[in-house]
Amino acid sequence: MSVATSAFETLRRYGLAFPEAEEDHPWGHTAIKVRGKTFAWLDDSDGGLGLTVKLPVSRDFALVFDFAAPAGYGLGRAGWITCRLGAGEPPDLDLLKRWIAESYGAVAPKKLAALLPVDE
Repeated sequence: MSVATSAFETLRRYGLAFPEAEEDHPWGHTAIKVRGKTFAWLDDSDGGLGLTVKLPVSRDFALVFDFAAPAGYGLGRAGWITCRLGAGEPPDLDLLKRWIAESYGAVAPKKLAALLPVDE
């Protein structure tokens, strides 16, 4: 199993563990949704790892990294970023998990988002 495939599966399972999270596959990509709204897009189709999330709090910090850029289709203006890591490039899974959690909190209904533990 490649680094990207392993990271993809780790992040996929992490995202699906959130309250009411479910998986969908629009346009051949993996979307992780809560109540029909996507909070994370995952992709490993080119041998690398792709992740798109909404980061209302840490967007500017995320864009410091070379592997992150504002998401396309005008989503970048709404706080969405896309990460692209090449094949064999080891991802910082803790960082990417924090971003998935932030995105869930931004997209999920407030009652569901309130179920998340608060970082200390």
